[in-house]
Amino acid sequence: MLTRARLLAAGTSAFEIARELRTGELVPVAHGVYLRRGDHGALDGTGRHRVLARHFGSTLDQGEAISHISAATLHGAPVWNLPLTRVHVSRTPGAGARHRGRLHIHTARWMDADLTVVDAVPVTSVARTIADVARTVPRPQAVIIGDALLRIDPAAAAWLPRVVEAASGLHGVARARAVAGFLDARSESVGESLSRVRIEEAGLPRPVLQHEVVVRDGRRCRLDFFWDEAGVVGEFDGAGKYSDRRDLVAEKLREDALRDVGFEVIRWNWAELDRFDVVVRRFERARARRRRQ
Repeated sequence: MLTRARLLAAGTSAFEIARELRTGELVPVAHGVYLRRGDHGALDGTGRHRVLARHFGSTLDQGEAISHISAATLHGAPVWNLPLTRVHVSRTPGAGARHRGRLHIHTARWMDADLTVVDAVPVTSVARTIADVARTVPRPQAVIIGDALLRIDPAAAAWLPRVVEAASGLHGVARARAVAGFLDARSESVGESLSRVRIEEAGLPRPVLQHEVVVRDGRRCRLDFFWDEAGVVGEFDGAGKYSDRRDLVAEKLREDALRDVGFEVIRWNWAELDRFDVVVRRFERARARRRRQ
């Protein structure tokens, strides 16, 4: 991240800054804050937000911290289908406006375990970040972020119930309790976490995640989703999962091996997460075939 003040101090003139902005060599990401074109192009939206959050985090006063989805990005979690136009900051009550330029200001009361440091800037802890996100964003996005943060920091699971209860009386705390009880660090991707939400919304039985079975040749196969009583295996096919034809062939052989030991296998992809009734019918047909067997 480059600031106008830093560039001027390094000897770049105001004229040169203006010229590089015109040519696109510098890309503005906030007032007086820039990225080099190559750096900007190498980052996705979450990456650019992470850089901006680090910049604003370095300017915070005592008792202030990067929070909510901005903290989630600094902790390394993916942020799916949420706006990243403002950096979220929490601070003690009475601090003024809710919005200031590129900042979204929240009021907060801190417990000792609520704050940590990431990349040399103050950030809400993983447990506090999960609780704040779960209170303030839709359930699918909260589950995606929460699952990822628990993968990153499994120890946060022990703190999470206390942090959620400390938020009693705040808007969205009932939603946060429900999300906290649903999170599972065994979900290994955005698509798998979103699949769990769709499975719950559809009223399907809750599957076991990352269950291992041994097939006839002795191989251990780890399953995205497993409905033991139904004898059904569920696999989410995310983008890029089979980037090499050899991966596709290996997956076909793996699926044949699972069917050989008596399991039904169903699959779904990103597009079908938006029309999950297709997957529900696929599951019901697989369960019926298993019963006939």
